[in-house]
Amino acid sequence: MKVSVVIPVFEEEKNLDPLWERLEPVLAPYDAEVIFVDDGSTDRSLEILRRMAGERPDRIRVISFNRNYGQHAAVLAGIEAASGDVVVTLDADLQNPPEEIPKVLGKVEEGYDVVGTWRLGRKDSFFRRWASRLSNKVTARLLGVPLRDFGCMLRAYRRDVVDSMKSCRERSTFVPALACKFGRKITEIPVCHADRPGGDKSRYSLWKLLRLQADLLTGFSSAPLKLATLVGLVVAFLSVVFGVYLGIRRLVVGPENEGVFTLFAVLFFLMGVSFLAMGIMGEYLARIYDEVRARPRSVIRERINFPPGPSSGAGAGRKEKAEAVP
Repeated sequence: MKVSVVIPVFEEEKNLDPLWERLEPVLAPYDAEVIFVDDGSTDRSLEILRRMAGERPDRIRVISFNRNYGQHAAVLAGIEAASGDVVVTLDADLQNPPEEIPKVLGKVEEGYDVVGTWRLGRKDSFFRRWASRLSNKVTARLLGVPLRDFGCMLRAYRRDVVDSMKSCRERSTFVPALACKFGRKITEIPVCHADRPGGDKSRYSLWKLLRLQADLLTGFSSAPLKLATLVGLVVAFLSVVFGVYLGIRRLVVGPENEGVFTLFAVLFFLMGVSFLAMGIMGEYLARIYDEVRARPRSVIRERINFPPGPSSGAGAGRKEKAEAVP
């Protein structure tokens, strides 16, 4: 069983050498390749990756983007280039110990197509844990897969699942959710979770987490549109009832000015619902717009230590012509 380990890298110059020191002995018993995908880092990450690739050309391969495209674009590019029977994804920040990889591969050997992990004793802040718990519950409900942690990057996918993901051409997608769409046997195991080295903070801000959740909702379900339709019907019905009530009250009580503020409140509420519905439709239209333009997910500036072939161009260690990942 050949194993491909895909590691997205963004501004991780402090962690790359310690990561490889811990990862190399873990992968020693396996026929394995490690694909680092530099996601447009501005620090010394790419320089370090080039050095590591030169020292271990038999194990380490490097893909470098021309700019930052995001974690999931980097993972997908690595998956596209992976040649293993099993693909393992791993973060470069050492929060998920590389020593846990054999546990994940052991579940694959038991016959599972997708092996997820959940973080035991998670070291993030209370707000981050609460937001992640809520997001995971929504994701599990949308996909119909009762997993508890879709955000943990340490995961494993069989080749048939990987090939199915490679056939998808969405511009924006969520890799763990996409894999669950194609896996028949799916499981999840606990793994250790460590503090970020040197007190580094997560690069996933509140805004990025909200955007990720919006992409997940609009990319894997039409539930928001159905919910907007249901809310519109309920509000329309309540508006008719309220209008009938005001008409009867005018006949019984006569003209009055006290209801002006109530009418304004109802008007603002209706406007808010309308803008919410338009925003939801706008999210779907934006996704359609991105798909119609058919721009690549990312542009690869450099590939190192990949064998010559239709998708890799020049040989090992050579800087290659920029290429777009569809």
